[in-house]
Amino acid sequence: MTNNYDELMQRFEQGNAYVGILGLGYVGLPLIDAFSSAGFRCLGFDVDERKIESLNAQKSYIKHISDAKIAKWYTDADFSATIDASKLAQPDALLICVPTPLDEARDPDLSYVESTARTIAAHLRPGQIVILESTTYPTTTRDVMVPILETSGLKAGVDFYVAYSPEREDPGNPDFSAAGIPKVVGGLDAASRDLACALYNKAVAGTIPVDNCEIAEAAKVLENIYRAVNIALVNELKVLFDSMGIDVWSVINAAKTKPFGFQAFYPGPGLGGHCIPIDPFYLSWLARKQGLSTRFIELAGEVNSSMPTYVINRTSEFLNEIGKPIKGSKICMLGVAYKKDVDDPRESPSFTLMEILLQRGADLTYNDPHVPELPKMRHHDLPEMVSQELTAEFLSQQDCVLIATDHSAYDYDFIVQHSPLIVDTRNATSGVKSGREKIRKA
Repeated sequence: MTNNYDELMQRFEQGNAYVGILGLGYVGLPLIDAFSSAGFRCLGFDVDERKIESLNAQKSYIKHISDAKIAKWYTDADFSATIDASKLAQPDALLICVPTPLDEARDPDLSYVESTARTIAAHLRPGQIVILESTTYPTTTRDVMVPILETSGLKAGVDFYVAYSPEREDPGNPDFSAAGIPKVVGGLDAASRDLACALYNKAVAGTIPVDNCEIAEAAKVLENIYRAVNIALVNELKVLFDSMGIDVWSVINAAKTKPFGFQAFYPGPGLGGHCIPIDPFYLSWLARKQGLSTRFIELAGEVNSSMPTYVINRTSEFLNEIGKPIKGSKICMLGVAYKKDVDDPRESPSFTLMEILLQRGADLTYNDPHVPELPKMRHHDLPEMVSQELTAEFLSQQDCVLIATDHSAYDYDFIVQHSPLIVDTRNATSGVKSGREKIRKA
């Protein structure tokens, strides 16, 4: 080991290190905020020139990171954003926050991690620590990222350090910011782990050191498998209870009064976001490579992915009750973000719902106060659309209003009052008193 360990540890413990964040999206920007707020000088790097231009103009492109907050980074923390990869040689720590999606075969797509590692390798210098935050399957850091970094001619654990600390960002949650969530940290070796913990301890609520990168990688996947399986359970029960005329929401509300042994999960029109619909299948893929199966994960995926079709079939039934088919019916979808009160559309089930409705001939529109224009999505081919204003006249002209995302900004009393039929997938209208005869749960 070179003698740069003590120097790097001192910088981290004193809070005067230079931190580079690679990938300036829903994980990267909150992480910059955490380190900037802790007094660290930060460098933001991304290959998307539009993001760099926006940041340098002190303009945010993520709802829960304000323009004022970005301006504060520049004035108080000497922040800079760049597309120039040569500047990656300057920071003491390089934190990777790039996407890790699935490909068409539901296998992990590590192309963003690999290309980022190659970019770092071209500029890596002795004495830096590289930390992967992107969610992935166990062994990615050691078996995929480290060999690419070592093409620099430097040796991991000798010339530079490597750790894995999974992101735990929850966009739109006012109770848990990046700085307020403890970080699980695993290192390629003990020195790497200790350095990473020293760095994060200055910027977040605390660290949970584990023996190696693989444990940290597996812990993140477990967190999201736990949620995916339990959401699948309540989605399956929803279908069953619907057929029996039982309100699943009332069942859950009753069950969660038990003060132990039960945690409430809620059904919906499908899974969304960057974690739960994707992460469990990293482990399924890894299990197949080991000749094993992950039956709970596969079953949960099957149940959750079936929910958009179930919702549309129920919507068809409700329209039939008033003598209308889906084909030709005016249907307005409320919400295309993957969850309430965010502008994040990643993996949103709304896009699948829209595709099915368009395939069945619906006259489709949407409203989302946080997503003014329908974004282009990799796995969905949808026409250009803009959010429609929810006036009384517009609502009255619809045959059906389908609530896919239960944003707090919606005036549900107003929506129910002026709409002929409401299909509610989120129990958003539970507090509406007048016009309940027009509401259907799906």
